[in-house]
Amino acid sequence: MDAQEVNTLELNGFTEQNESGNSEGYELSIVMPCLNEAQTIGQCIQKARTFLYYNNIKGEIIVADNGSTDDSVNIAKKLGATVVNVQEKGYGAALMGGISQAKGKYVIIGDSDDSYDFLNLMPFLEKLREGYHLVVGNRFKAGIQKGAMPFLHRYLGNPILSGIGKLFFKSKVNDFHCGLRGFHREAYNWMDLHTTGMEFASEMVVKSIIYDLKMTEVPTTLSPMSKNRKSHLRPFNDGWRHLKFLLLYSPRWIFFYPGLFLMIAGFLVSSWIFFNPQLSWDIHTMLYASGAVMIGFQTVIFAVFSKTFAVHEKLLPTTPQIEKILQNITLEKGLIAGGIMVLLGLGGFIYSLIIWNDRIFFEAGITITMRLVIASVTLLVIGFQLIFSSFFFHMLKLNTK
Repeated sequence: MDAQEVNTLELNGFTEQNESGNSEGYELSIVMPCLNEAQTIGQCIQKARTFLYYNNIKGEIIVADNGSTDDSVNIAKKLGATVVNVQEKGYGAALMGGISQAKGKYVIIGDSDDSYDFLNLMPFLEKLREGYHLVVGNRFKAGIQKGAMPFLHRYLGNPILSGIGKLFFKSKVNDFHCGLRGFHREAYNWMDLHTTGMEFASEMVVKSIIYDLKMTEVPTTLSPMSKNRKSHLRPFNDGWRHLKFLLLYSPRWIFFYPGLFLMIAGFLVSSWIFFNPQLSWDIHTMLYASGAVMIGFQTVIFAVFSKTFAVHEKLLPTTPQIEKILQNITLEKGLIAGGIMVLLGLGGFIYSLIIWNDRIFFEAGITITMRLVIASVTLLVIGFQLIFSSFFFHMLKLNTK
């Protein structure tokens, strides 16, 4: 279908066929976030209307305006779109405002800068009809036209962020940030999305994975924006917001795995030095290794706290595995384990005092006796950390219950 057919579409016929009757009968809502898109919003709406008309789909077009100061709103209203004014700024905020007014069984969202093909939405709708909860476009499969995506976004930013998302969440989505996607309206409610910026796209994919929703990809194209239009994307800030969201929603990767690595590596190195006084690696290395143990332990504790808090605030769902682990971590067990470490540390401290009082502390060699001191301090610090953390964790569990 060419541009001439789009422009000659009989709007009255479209309205009569697709917008009459009970609004509850809408199958599809097409939602477009908008901020000063007067140059392209009309083309996007006409293409979306054409798609609905020629595929005999009963649907609606919603423009979620985020404070446009140009003629975007007037153009959208003249073309029969429903305009929703969203006061809170941000890509995610605009979409959430528009989706909240959607009456269709399914929703397809796409930018109003004419970079996405609203004439070719059938692959998305077909997958939704098959029972998929979320259908994400993949711009790398169908083709990115010349000038449509900056070089660094295409070959560095998008692949890295999508790769991190796939690693952290075992996602099969290869284009985390494609702005053209469709979803079941009820599934959207299950996702319970909150982010107001560009990371909204990542949150939708991550929440779908977390809640085990049925998800797939379909190829879609990306066209260059109008030369006179300034991009709303802020590469560094928006990229950081995406990365920050992925990290915060995966306590395992930001806290648990790094902390566990530091603990194990520090413990192995410090133990090796402690039991082998003849090594060229001396107490200075052991001191750094012990520091790694303490930092790693605190980071692992943060992972447990973060997961518990996220489950309580319903940012992350609970699972039987998580519940079993959390149930096995009790205040009493923490106090016993922490108490044992504190006693061992005190034992090392007392022994150090004895040999110091017997005037053999320095005679034995500072590199020998300091090994005992460093090990004792490490046990004392971790022991007290575990005791205090156990009380705090118990408070979190009580709040969760």
